Amino acid sequence: MRGSPKGEGFGRRLVEPSRLAARDVLAEAVAGMLQRPGRSVLTALGTVLGVGTFVAILGLTATTSSQIDARFNLLTATEVTVEDIARDQDEFAGPAFPADADARVERLGGVEDAGVYWTVRLPPDTAVRSAPVGDGADGERIEVVAASPGALRAAAPTLAQGRLYDEFASRSGQPVAVLGTSVAARLGITTLETRPAVFIGDEPFTVAGIIDDVKRRPDVLMSVTVPRTTAEKLWGPPQQGDAKMLVTTATGAARQIAREAPVALRPDHPEYLKAIPPPDPRTLRAGVTGDLDQLFLLLAAICLVIGAVGIANTTLVAVLERTGEIGLRRALGARGRHITVQFLTESGALGAMGGLVGTALGVSTVIVVALVRDWTPVMHTGTVVAAPAVGLVTGVVAGLYPAWRASRIEPAEALRR
Repeated sequence: MRGSPKGEGFGRRLVEPSRLAARDVLAEAVAGMLQRPGRSVLTALGTVLGVGTFVAILGLTATTSSQIDARFNLLTATEVTVEDIARDQDEFAGPAFPADADARVERLGGVEDAGVYWTVRLPPDTAVRSAPVGDGADGERIEVVAASPGALRAAAPTLAQGRLYDEFASRSGQPVAVLGTSVAARLGITTLETRPAVFIGDEPFTVAGIIDDVKRRPDVLMSVTVPRTTAEKLWGPPQQGDAKMLVTTATGAARQIAREAPVALRPDHPEYLKAIPPPDPRTLRAGVTGDLDQLFLLLAAICLVIGAVGIANTTLVAVLERTGEIGLRRALGARGRHITVQFLTESGALGAMGGLVGTALGVSTVIVVALVRDWTPVMHTGTVVAAPAVGLVTGVVAGLYPAWRASRIEPAEALRR
């Protein structure tokens, strides 16, 4: 202690206020963590999981968004659907699609394939069989789809066997059919070398091909597809609103085709048809990304809460175990705020350590998933920078109550314990 400066009373002394340097705070925090390393690691585990999940979710969302964009450009951006809404405009109107609908639309610039299709409404007792008479699995109710050759081409099918029926078969109303692989398996048709046939009710249809996969209209794989003209001859034209047209276009032409198709099909009543252009890719991406964010960020928040509870619990236990140490520090001049800063630093250090490890794990997860799926990993810089800070904030928030509890301990009471 030093004597009083000039102007002070001779017997009075100047007491130096106690100070706690930042270097000392960090040293004490590291010493507290290393005192029980196993418990510190387990305490930080919740923050590791929370921050890791947070980083992985945002990274995977950004990566899948880029894949959505690519798939949108390849498929959805080149697809237009035209619907028959004639009944909504005029209750006495007939079918909106003309007989030469495919040819009319395919003459438009930018159209690659176009065709009309609908699900045939069969009589109640009509079943699809692979033999003239049968029951059980051989007589199941299987959908029958009437489609022009252009509609089949627009679906971009991959054939397992045989071929698609052509324009001649459609114009002449030939009794031919194309099956999806699942339907062929249910009917017991494994090869076309024996020229198999399927019976729709009592009507035989020669199987021209078996479709293994499609890029559009996956319902084709679960149905028997027959020519449009054949279906009209046997079961009549489609009912109002049943028929649709599938149009595939060159990239960038879809919205223009959606404006031109109704006029090309029905120049007298274009309002009888409704063309649906592809959705805005930004809206599609935002919708999918928003769904993923809401679902998985909730999981990340739960993990962070669990991590915060773990840190708070461990810090509170440390306060109770170190009551004597706290009392000794207070007796030597440490103030309540110094004790608060010390324990907040310890809990913040645990959270920051968990944040750093979790960030590394999250980034590694995104990279591994992208490599396995043959994608390009996408990570926003802000996510990687903010993630450790999230862990730090989690640790500090978790340590608020234990630190406040430690600062309230009276030195005399602590020393007595």
